[in-house]
Amino acid sequence: MEKIGFLFVGQGTQYVGMARDLYDTFPESRQVFDKAEEILGFEFKRRCFEGPEEMLKMSNISQLAIVVSTIAAFEAWKKRSDLKPAYVAGLSLGEYSALIACGSLALDDGIRLINKRSQLLEDAFREYPSRTVEIIDLSEEAVKAICSSSQTRIVSYNCPGQTVISGPPELIDQAAEACLKAGGQRVFMDDIRAPLHSALMFEASVELKMFLDNLAFSEPGWPLVSNYTARAEYKVVRIMENLVYQMRFPVRWLESMRFMFSQGVTRFIEFGPGQVLKGLMRKIDPSAEVVNIEKKDDILNFKT
Repeated sequence: MEKIGFLFVGQGTQYVGMARDLYDTFPESRQVFDKAEEILGFEFKRRCFEGPEEMLKMSNISQLAIVVSTIAAFEAWKKRSDLKPAYVAGLSLGEYSALIACGSLALDDGIRLINKRSQLLEDAFREYPSRTVEIIDLSEEAVKAICSSSQTRIVSYNCPGQTVISGPPELIDQAAEACLKAGGQRVFMDDIRAPLHSALMFEASVELKMFLDNLAFSEPGWPLVSNYTARAEYKVVRIMENLVYQMRFPVRWLESMRFMFSQGVTRFIEFGPGQVLKGLMRKIDPSAEVVNIEKKDDILNFKT
């Protein structure tokens, strides 16, 4: 029997107008957005659908917008398909969407949790100003060596030849230049400013744990492949621990996908704006099939 993995997108995939067609078409999507705006207490839908773009890029808006848009797509698709995954996984922020989708976290609590996480990231940025850079076409070993010598850090292992690094602006610029001279390419990720997935997030992770302890988690309906362990997690206590660790340790996306392959997963459905995860998968295993569920037509034209 074919095994399927559900994937959920991370930060940086937002754009003005995303999920508007879902909201206008599917009652399930409309309910997700309306619930989010009710909980947040501001014109959240207008920020997503109308912008302006600069405001949508702010962490306290973009993270919520991505998760809500992702779940809006997932709920509308789920109503019209009976496919079940062998595993679910989400890239960084996407792990929270995955937890909501697999029933481990209620939508209401998930929105509150993302709101808290985004506030913690803004606080961390004010204390530890950082820049994030995606390094392309340079080996992991070379990037590690450059980070070690420049006092910057790797924060995500995305796929072969694609590593994300972070550090103070003056140091990360030097590290990015060194990567360029070593033969790599660099892409500055201006949407991610806090020192996420590094030791500088320790205090924020402690605050996150305190918040998590007041939420009601359930065992996931499907195994969750953790960013922190790159292995399937089933137990609530481990899932909550891993969310805390995820704040201050690198994302192991490449290993997570290889774990899914080792378990026989060959087909993936990516939920949320953009096709970033599909792009990463082409570099991890070009033979893997990835279908995106983002817009109205993706849902209406989906074939099992």
